[in-house]
Amino acid sequence: MKTDTVKGFRDIENTSKRIVVRNTIEKVFRLYDFIPVETPIIEYEEFVKGENQNDEAISEIFKLKDRGNRELALRYELTFQLKRIAKNKKLPYRRYQIGTVFRDEPIKENRYRQFTQCDVDIVGSKTKDEAEILKIISEILDELKIKFTIQLNNRKLLNEILDELKIKDKDKEFVIREIDKMEKIPEKILKEELKKYNAENILNILKKPEPYFEKYNAYKEIKELKKICKLFGVKFVFTPWLARGLSYYNGTIFEVKGSGIKDTICAGGAYMINGLQSIGTAFGLDRIEVLAKTEDESKKLLIISLDEDKKAIEVCDKIRNLNIPCQIYYGKPGKALDYANSLNIPLVLFIGKEEVKKNKFKIKNMNSGKERFISEKDLENALE
Repeated sequence: MKTDTVKGFRDIENTSKRIVVRNTIEKVFRLYDFIPVETPIIEYEEFVKGENQNDEAISEIFKLKDRGNRELALRYELTFQLKRIAKNKKLPYRRYQIGTVFRDEPIKENRYRQFTQCDVDIVGSKTKDEAEILKIISEILDELKIKFTIQLNNRKLLNEILDELKIKDKDKEFVIREIDKMEKIPEKILKEELKKYNAENILNILKKPEPYFEKYNAYKEIKELKKICKLFGVKFVFTPWLARGLSYYNGTIFEVKGSGIKDTICAGGAYMINGLQSIGTAFGLDRIEVLAKTEDESKKLLIISLDEDKKAIEVCDKIRNLNIPCQIYYGKPGKALDYANSLNIPLVLFIGKEEVKKNKFKIKNMNSGKERFISEKDLENALE
């Protein structure tokens, strides 16, 4: 029997930091008054594919069948499920979801076939809502002490440039997909691919300075968004070659790059759901976790019971009532201290016959090695 994990999947043996990062993201989502939802991991294959059958992500879905021989698939993202859950909702419909998604794609650094996305979306959105989404991104990454840059563009602008170059409608989707590789592959190779669609000249346009794009009608939307973002205290970098691979985007698109990692850590854009203009973003929890300058800072305590189980259990209950994680080790002190070190438990409390008799317990700081005696009534102050 093989017990190794399947390629692209992993065990995460200590999720303490991950929980802190996830809780930070969720806290900000809730502060902005988004409704939390949960949706199934498995859906009908037809629903998962939707109208975007040519998207690369669609070709990477995990397909399966149930006992009824139904064609099913694992969700590859969380956005498409909004088609169902956003129906007939009062607008704007503001929802967030944190969940697992799956893609049968080549393995990369900090990218697995099973990963967690943290999505926030506004169905029935306006430009001010787009600015608010960018503000949420900034607030979360600032709190996690991640240095970042928001790169932003507009699909309408790209389409306007493609029309100027007289690119055929049937080729636009493929050209946009190639443009999205501009920072990922050598320009010579990219140019050869664009030549197939007579679109190689677009590279010269996309390298122009920002004032050049003032002549395009769609650039007005970027200017307007920049103006509103100023009210929110948010900055972005206009990036005319940013395209985003998914074909359902129809306006503002953005990617967030984190210092110290080449991959995108957060991305999103404007799209239509059930005929309603919407905006959303998705954080990749796995990549954010790598960059976050935070740890699980909750105090923890290990009680070592030296044949005084009744008192140890009583004290342990009191400590947990203070909302401090605590457990009891029943055994020899030496092994107990090794155990505390292995789990990075910073404080150890000894409870033996002498401690019970004197009503004073020895507490040891595992980081400094310092020991002192405290009374039971002073326990709360000692753990603050």
